[in-house]
Amino acid sequence: MHAPVSNKNAKLSKWLTLAAMSLGYGIVQLDVTIVNVAIASIGASFSGGVAALQWVLNAYTIAFAAFILTAGALGDRIGAKRVFLAGFAIFTSASLACVLAPTLPLLISARALQGLGAAVLVPNSLALLSHAYPGEQERGQAVAIWAAGASLALTAGPLAGGALITVAGWRSIFLVNVPIGLVGLWLTWRDAKETTKSLHRRIDLPGQVAAIIALGCLSGAIIEGSVLDWTNGWILAGLIGALIAAAAFVIIERRAAQPMLPLSLFENQAFSTTALVGFLVNIAFYGLIFVFSLYFQQVNRLSAFWTGLAFVPMMAAVFFPNLIAARVARHIGGKTTIALGAGLAAASALGLLEIDQGTPYGSIVVQLMAMAAGLGLLVPPLTSTLLGSVDKSRSGVASGVLNSMRQTGSVLGVALFGSLAGSAGGVLPGLRLALIIAAALLASSAAAVLIGIPGGNLSRP
Repeated sequence: MHAPVSNKNAKLSKWLTLAAMSLGYGIVQLDVTIVNVAIASIGASFSGGVAALQWVLNAYTIAFAAFILTAGALGDRIGAKRVFLAGFAIFTSASLACVLAPTLPLLISARALQGLGAAVLVPNSLALLSHAYPGEQERGQAVAIWAAGASLALTAGPLAGGALITVAGWRSIFLVNVPIGLVGLWLTWRDAKETTKSLHRRIDLPGQVAAIIALGCLSGAIIEGSVLDWTNGWILAGLIGALIAAAAFVIIERRAAQPMLPLSLFENQAFSTTALVGFLVNIAFYGLIFVFSLYFQQVNRLSAFWTGLAFVPMMAAVFFPNLIAARVARHIGGKTTIALGAGLAAASALGLLEIDQGTPYGSIVVQLMAMAAGLGLLVPPLTSTLLGSVDKSRSGVASGVLNSMRQTGSVLGVALFGSLAGSAGGVLPGLRLALIIAAALLASSAAAVLIGIPGGNLSRP
């Protein structure tokens, strides 16, 4: 007699679990873009230069990139629900710390803590979704909703950030995370079911430490190189430290029984090519978003609200190609679709080279949207091709590797392009040089896909 009620409750619980996971991924994506429109306000508040503002963005992304693989392994070991709850608590607490930060160094530290929370949330949200929706068809629908919510957050970020800053100041963009985090914590605690624990999974601490040092030293040297002389002893030490740490990371991962980054995956040509493309594309795209934010606010003197509004068409242009990318790939092939998206983005970057102070927005918005559309077109088949190149039992690790590579690209993109904008030439010459580099990276990505991904069925390692 009570079975229908029980089934109804179970269905509601699954939907609420999906809502909690979507909040977790959405809040991570929101903070990827919402802070871009706040950099001028933050800089004015703390009298910080371009290098300091790069750290506000990169502290988050470095922690995100460095910890995401370990966070997934930790969820496998002690339970994804427990780890996901910890990630939400870290992210929410760090957001409150950003709101209250009295100095720029403390804000940067709080942003790094946010990045750690983000790294914990993303892989474990997928693990909990897979546990809640065991059927392949219903899991596919749940993941689609999960991803759509993140795309909406990514698109809404600049406009929401601009509006909040205009009304209540830059601290409000972090305050909005607190109620979202509290709702996510409550829904997860109440409705999500714990996953099976795999106590045999080990945490690769030496590899984790080496990854953090390599990423931190490299991005730090690039960021500060635009402020100090490139021959400065600290800059050279940072670059050398990054090389040593990267070499140590490779050695550790080759010898580890359970490495955080299985290097054997890169022996597969399709896997290594798609991972490289994810890395290069994010350097170009997220590096340009940072520099365009400086252009709109520092060169054209737009307010935070109008800067956010200027980014909305660009972010929205990602969404529709995301929806049709799978259909396009079925007709012309996955690697051709990826190359087409990268080529479109490269051409759009070159089309923006005539940009100058006071260039009418209507003259550049089409190119910005085309660039974003190229990204939206290439990411779904890129992810599908990478996952299709490995055995299904390694799909979780493969997805984590792609996420880590893309986030690492974001770190270096903001560091590199930001250093160009912060050099003696100024934002505008730096933006033009960044556009040339971005076009070269995107064109190289298209070529790498056409050459490096075999035709026909992908081989499995």
